[in-house]
Amino acid sequence: MTATPTTQTALRLAAITMSFGPIEVIKGVNLDIRAGERHAVIGPNGAGKSTLFNLISGMFAPTSGEIFLNGNSIAGLSPHLINRAGLARSFQITNIFHRMSVFENLRIGVLARHGVRYGLFRPVAGMRQVNEETAEVLARVGLESRGHDLAGDLTYSEQRALEIGMTLTTGAEVILLDEPTAGMSREETEKAIELIRTVTEGKTLLMVEHDMGVVFSLCDRVSVLVYGDIIATDTPERISANRAVQEAYLGEEAAS
Repeated sequence: MTATPTTQTALRLAAITMSFGPIEVIKGVNLDIRAGERHAVIGPNGAGKSTLFNLISGMFAPTSGEIFLNGNSIAGLSPHLINRAGLARSFQITNIFHRMSVFENLRIGVLARHGVRYGLFRPVAGMRQVNEETAEVLARVGLESRGHDLAGDLTYSEQRALEIGMTLTTGAEVILLDEPTAGMSREETEKAIELIRTVTEGKTLLMVEHDMGVVFSLCDRVSVLVYGDIIATDTPERISANRAVQEAYLGEEAAS
């Protein structure tokens, strides 16, 4: 069961463009993500999905257009300021500290949310509230038994769960997940779907995902990005039946 979205807009892209020299990668994208909904962006390789995520999360500044988070402009802000404003992102490739424990990876995010800088001489272990909040996130992502293990020793799917947990530690209400199930087996994917469904309950989720089974399982709406343009936004069922989407994206799969 998906979350119940509201009519309030959590994230809005207004005529966003992104050019690298003479090449326009994102071409005037308009997109509204409702508060509380789970929304997927799909599209063929090279469509501009990662670039779009980089624009939203502050890795790139748009060439033109505006991005609003809860009504406030965030276009061109640095990633840490956007995170502080309430948006957190996981990456397509795991982005964790391999030589730190699972617990320590999560605690860094909690410390940052409390405005505490991590330091070698700070008695972090004695900060009761920080440790309690870290333990809560650890439990939510199902890694209680691995808390003292090095993050680099986790399985691939456990590392992805840890990275999702790291987005939760910031307290953000808008979560961006970039292909969270890429490289997973079917069994791992099913577990990841349940994890994402649980931890994003009541939050706004925007995800890039190639696996349509994941999209159908999780998402309220889907937007199709093809060569920098959003060609359709609708429910997963209507998207799969859309002729323009079939021709531009589903292609051979739809014809077979």
